[in-house]
Amino acid sequence: MDKVSVIGAGQVGSTTALMIAQKEFADVTLIDIVQGLAKGKALDIAEAAPIGGYDSRVFGTEEISEIEGSKVVVVTAGLTRSPGMSRQDLLEKNATIVEGIIKDIARYAPLSIIVMVTNPLDLMTYLALKVSGFPWHRVVGQAGVLDAARFRCFVAAELGVSVEDVSAMVLGGHGDSMVPLPRYTTVSGIPIPELLPSDTINRLVERTRRGGGEMVNLLGTSALYAPGASVALMVEAIARDKKRILPCSVCLHGQYGVEGVCMGVPVKLGATGVEEVIELELTGEELEAFQDSARICREQIDLLKI
Repeated sequence: MDKVSVIGAGQVGSTTALMIAQKEFADVTLIDIVQGLAKGKALDIAEAAPIGGYDSRVFGTEEISEIEGSKVVVVTAGLTRSPGMSRQDLLEKNATIVEGIIKDIARYAPLSIIVMVTNPLDLMTYLALKVSGFPWHRVVGQAGVLDAARFRCFVAAELGVSVEDVSAMVLGGHGDSMVPLPRYTTVSGIPIPELLPSDTINRLVERTRRGGGEMVNLLGTSALYAPGASVALMVEAIARDKKRILPCSVCLHGQYGVEGVCMGVPVKLGATGVEEVIELELTGEELEAFQDSARICREQIDLLKI
């Protein structure tokens, strides 16, 4: 099996490790600087395996050097949002944490693919790309998979249909400036504008944009299950070379008229990381919203001073 390392054994990191183990496509190394945390959670996941029926091996450690040989390194470490805190409020503190982690990844797992989860997501993905020195296609952020899952959930509930029949596309920054695309959101191939009135769609779009904040207000911290499932889906696409078309945060090089910013766009995800950025045909209004989101991301990147 491939080796996947998850840095950060908090709620998202440990949930990600569990969901990867359950899919049986990789062995998992869980890392955290808190003494005993990663070891304890890894042991708990391993002890659940006989009941859950999965044979992936899960190890826990405080040593970052144990990521050596990893196909994929997932970064969830950092502070989480609390009520009243925006993703931007996290920037300065998490940038310091992530910068040190990325330097260690470049040292111990220089051939790996980095999947960023730490917020503010698009900025941390950009930081990981610059600090690691990795080619752009080997640094990808988990954003649109989670946002699209939320949109799918809301649409399915509104229509009273199975979530399996709903596909969604969400572009842009992972935050309030994201751009859900109703025209590209379908139920068994039927675009939702043919199934729902515009005011209902607008309400679901707005709830999707504020999905992270909704969870923070309810839980007092960030979500865990949906982000963990989203990361596991991305990592599986890489480890199994599935070439999934998924909305992820990557560095753009002129696509959609945007240069040098990490943002959510549909990509083909396979064994080498991001194999292709797919450019959708957007209306003038959709493109303007996307570029407005890019402008916000650019302003925040400037605050990183790298």
